[in-house]
Amino acid sequence: MHALRRYLIAGLLLWVPLVATVAIIKFIVDAMDRTLLLPPAWRPEALLGFTIPGFGVVVAVAIVFTTGLVVANLVGRKLVELWEGLLARIPLVNTIYSAIKQVVETVLGTTGESFRKVLLVEYPRKGVWALGFQTQVGVGEVQERTEKEVVTVFVPTTPNPTSGFILLVPRDEVIEMDMTVEDGLKFVMSLGVVVPRPSQIRRATPAAPPETGGE
Repeated sequence: MHALRRYLIAGLLLWVPLVATVAIIKFIVDAMDRTLLLPPAWRPEALLGFTIPGFGVVVAVAIVFTTGLVVANLVGRKLVELWEGLLARIPLVNTIYSAIKQVVETVLGTTGESFRKVLLVEYPRKGVWALGFQTQVGVGEVQERTEKEVVTVFVPTTPNPTSGFILLVPRDEVIEMDMTVEDGLKFVMSLGVVVPRPSQIRRATPAAPPETGGE
């Protein structure tokens, strides 16, 4: 019975992640194929008589890349300014669009500090630690009304990291981790089961130069 249990667990460890990965990828590909932004007459099933799996992903990547290529030059930026100026005149649309754009620019920007560091904070009480991600430093009015420099920390819930809590923690009360953001997300989504080994995340320290000296 012990050997049977061991073999079953070994089989599950192989098949469960594989099946789950394939199912998630298939769901994403099917969803993008169903929302393909092409006229019905231009779709593969109309032109070729059969569906091409993943064609929606290819088209979506091509559209995003082409759009980025266009808006990266001077003429494209002017068109974006005109478009955003038009949206700014629509009351509700302006609020939603500007908020979403600010979040995307903060998360995807290469110069910001959002989601670049994994932090350890004492939450929900002293002596209990939670893993979080740094999203901002020096948060406007909050910083002006506090005596210490505060860090905005997003503490995600498990196993869904898209929801969580925003904590404003003094900088001297957070511990910066060596693990990457990807490792931190794996830790949260796996209910704390997947933990990177210290040898994988420890920063390499340069070896001390050999002592040279002669009499």
